[in-house]
Amino acid sequence: MMNSSSLLVLLIFATFTYCLDARLQVCQPSGKIIGIKPPPGQCNPENDSDCCKQGKMYTTYKCSPPVTGNTKAVLTLNSFQKGGDGGGPSECDNQYHSDDTPVVALSTGWYSGGDRCLNYITISANGKSVKAKVVDECDSTMGCDDEHDYQPPCPNNIIDASKAVWEALGIPEGDWGDYDITWSDA
Repeated sequence: MMNSSSLLVLLIFATFTYCLDARLQVCQPSGKIIGIKPPPGQCNPENDSDCCKQGKMYTTYKCSPPVTGNTKAVLTLNSFQKGGDGGGPSECDNQYHSDDTPVVALSTGWYSGGDRCLNYITISANGKSVKAKVVDECDSTMGCDDEHDYQPPCPNNIIDASKAVWEALGIPEGDWGDYDITWSDA
């Protein structure tokens, strides 16, 4: 038979486990797509962009982790200029943007159907912060096709940033590529 303090400990443990389990299930993969080999001359590998591999399975997401005042993410490098590895013009304004302008693309869940379009977010890393304008989506639901420059779907925790963002954060160029950061709505 359990005494009241044992029952209380069990209740607290069960509540903690349920809350932890619920948080972990907030954003589960939504599916997979099979990679295809890009046609010759397709898939711009600028900024160490990945190109889809024939037959490889890629995980897709319709969601991203919850946004807090200090959301963890991975900063990646992207060129939003015409001819850059970002592909076509930005989703939010159908424009290209200079690599010298602090602009970003957000994973699908954070992009939220364009709800953050042309708004600013604050990115923090390396002891510094920078405000950057959201201009595009880093598609977590699709990829490996012409529309996505034959690049795989974006993970669900990506802030894809112009070189201006990297420079403003003072991250040495040798460390550009994937960098752990935090961000919040400005």
